[in-house]
Amino acid sequence: MTKIKAIDLEDLGRKQRMQKITFEVARDIFDQMKPGWKGNREYLLAKLIRLVEEFIHSEFIQINPPLFSVDAIRRRILITLNMSKIVQHIWNAIYLENTEKLEPVFDPEHPIRSTGDMRPWYTGKPCEYTEKSHINCCIFDSTWEASEAFELDRNENVAAWVKNDHLGFEILYIFAGIVRKYRPDFIIRLKNGNFLILETKGQRTHQDEAKRAFLEQWIKAVNQYGGFGHWQTVVSTNPADVKMILETTAFQLI
Repeated sequence: MTKIKAIDLEDLGRKQRMQKITFEVARDIFDQMKPGWKGNREYLLAKLIRLVEEFIHSEFIQINPPLFSVDAIRRRILITLNMSKIVQHIWNAIYLENTEKLEPVFDPEHPIRSTGDMRPWYTGKPCEYTEKSHINCCIFDSTWEASEAFELDRNENVAAWVKNDHLGFEILYIFAGIVRKYRPDFIIRLKNGNFLILETKGQRTHQDEAKRAFLEQWIKAVNQYGGFGHWQTVVSTNPADVKMILETTAFQLI
């Protein structure tokens, strides 16, 4: 007589819950990758699920304090609560290893925009009239921005500039597994014909680093694509450094 092995319902439930978590993580990564994926999407999703399963059960995930990692229930809870970090880690690894060339993705409805398309809007924020901006007034979110806007308007190396407000110029980036939007502070056209994206930032955070990484990828893609001039980006860490930044970028060899 063949002995039938008893089914451990509790263990089966744990495995099903973990499989559900694995599928949800893989689905999130898949949603972020599929717009630019030209291959078989079902194959991509199947591969992602396998990679997530291997990563979750590997020794690469370190939990502190280590005691939480020993206890299976606590480990599952912590992994569940930190799924967004797992998504980001795996997505970055796949993206970096499989990217052959960066290409800009254009908005199908408004592929090319201009400051000349701006419509009037009302604001309660402080603002000041400009001379070198196509938008007649610049809105200030801080005294720091006001100081830099004043320098941009009078600097001899600047042909035109604009505060990135209501322009619709946004950089998509991923932080903690979530797709977010990032609006750089200033867009500048230098007299040498190049373009500069200027960001004002004091102390940098991990989220700021993620923003910068995706902005640099955007710039690389636009420069490789061609037809839109040469772009670069610099972070101003102090209101007093803007003049030096403009002088350096104006005479920088491309």
